[in-house]
Amino acid sequence: MKRTRRFVLLFSLLGLIPIFASRSESQTQQQQAQPAQGQQPAGQRPQAQPGQGQQPAGQPESKEPDEKAKEIEAEGIPITNQVVVERCSSCHKKDEKNRLSRISWERMTPEGWQENIKRMVRLNGLSVTPEEARQIVKYLSNNNGLAPEEAKPAFYEAERRVIDEKIPDESLRATCVLCHSLGRVLSQRRTKEEWELLGNMHIGLFPIVQFQGFHRFPPPPNSPPPTDPDQRQPLEKAIDYLAKSQPLTTPEWGAWHANMRPPKLQGRWLVSGYQLGRGRIYGLMSIDPTEIEDEFSTRMTLHYIKDGSTVSRSGHGIVYTGYDWRGRSKPNDGKEPGESREAMFVSRDWSTMEGRWFWGAYDEFGIDVTLRRIGGEPIIAGVNPQAVKSPSTGTQVTIYGAGLPADVKAAEIDLGPGITVKKVVNATADAVTVEVDVATGAANGMRDISLRHSFAAGAIAVFDKVDYIKVLPDAGMARLGGVKFPKQFQQFETVAYNRGPDGKPQTADDINLGPIDVDWSIDEFPSTYDDDDKDFVGSLDARGLFTPNIEGPNPKRRKGVDNYGDVWVVASYKPKDAAKDATLRARSYLVVTVPLYVRWDQPELSR
Repeated sequence: MKRTRRFVLLFSLLGLIPIFASRSESQTQQQQAQPAQGQQPAGQRPQAQPGQGQQPAGQPESKEPDEKAKEIEAEGIPITNQVVVERCSSCHKKDEKNRLSRISWERMTPEGWQENIKRMVRLNGLSVTPEEARQIVKYLSNNNGLAPEEAKPAFYEAERRVIDEKIPDESLRATCVLCHSLGRVLSQRRTKEEWELLGNMHIGLFPIVQFQGFHRFPPPPNSPPPTDPDQRQPLEKAIDYLAKSQPLTTPEWGAWHANMRPPKLQGRWLVSGYQLGRGRIYGLMSIDPTEIEDEFSTRMTLHYIKDGSTVSRSGHGIVYTGYDWRGRSKPNDGKEPGESREAMFVSRDWSTMEGRWFWGAYDEFGIDVTLRRIGGEPIIAGVNPQAVKSPSTGTQVTIYGAGLPADVKAAEIDLGPGITVKKVVNATADAVTVEVDVATGAANGMRDISLRHSFAAGAIAVFDKVDYIKVLPDAGMARLGGVKFPKQFQQFETVAYNRGPDGKPQTADDINLGPIDVDWSIDEFPSTYDDDDKDFVGSLDARGLFTPNIEGPNPKRRKGVDNYGDVWVVASYKPKDAAKDATLRARSYLVVTVPLYVRWDQPELSR
């Protein structure tokens, strides 16, 4: 409280407090203009304070209070779970329709509800056991969750992916994404009043957002008139956009909630995965039911194709809202990686699951996975190698899958035009290895493959040469650590490309030939005079894994600064049939920064 008063005093001295004062004055005038009402009944939701007092020109006038109240009264989701009512109703009042204030006018993903519970514990004194918290998260995710169509665009948030987000409205750039990802915003639905209350909560907990982006500073005297005809504050624009694009009530949620049920996932599943730096992964997962109908135990065996290693893991999974898998698994033999978390999207027909399994202090390591239910028919998962050179003879290609026929003949396998299957080297239910010849002049491009009655589109490529290479990701980030804070690693890999059927490199039809082994190095990214970041930020191993240096001041650096910096990660590759001086190079930009000193959230959804 003392700190808040000091901030208010400071802002008033700086001449910034009129922003608050004008809002408060406008709000007071509105309250005085309204007729006196009786005491507000329990469960009635308080009216949110608007983001700005004056109604801007050109905007439709707001509805009368009684009309708005009727509109809100028609909405709201009843809460019937006893644990939720007992733990939440001391602050969130219950009305005669079993609605809890605030809660009944919001929908979120499991991560969103978990985050809310933690905030209630930290700030509002909520007392709840871990088991009760799990029950609350599960009930609210099922009762006040998102439909698959609503959750899919923001699923990268649950998968802990780092992506380049596309901002759908500029008002969100000036408000929400100043501090956190857009995915967190897209993972919830609210009434307009709830979006307003959420904005007010941010102002209350983090007052600085008022001046960072929620509200504009008054223009200086004699400044030219604004070019934007809509002169509402950024917060008001954002609330208006979110209320229309992400309302509480949607046809998608109504249809899904009416049909929602715990999925029946028990059985054997074919796993196809890819891990940056380690390549393709194939394997099997067995899912067994537990005493709780939406929770499962798992056992899996994964094969890393590139290095031939095999990993066995066991775990546990929970399915929220009928499609939202969250799980954890551990290795049976104690090998790395240790415990990993799982976020997967279950298809409506329960035949496939897609998502990411991830681990690391910053969730920086992960496997992109696709699971397909194994039934009576053979399934093709993929091949290795994923590209064959023309011309060539005696190349061995392995087809991975499940339920493959052990008695398959060479004539029953077709790898597409220009590829001749000479013989079957080995055949099991999980893998069939064949020897192939690739014809001279075979067209560059992807080929479909078939094995008896099983089919896989675009599973193998034909190429005549490697035209260029790329380093993935295009840009990366690592964090110093190892003394008091954990390190954030960054994995790189290099992928070879062929120019494709059009004969022109760097066009849409170029062919991804898969990862290749290269020579790695670090070059300086010259951002200051006599920059020396590459000597201090960390090291890069032969597999493309960057390990950052320790955190803290370094007396060996000028001015004793920390080991942060930015550098180029460079890959060099010489194709086998290239001329002596024909070396292909590519690079990626890497920022090495300080540790994340404050971690606001530690997800435990799958525990």
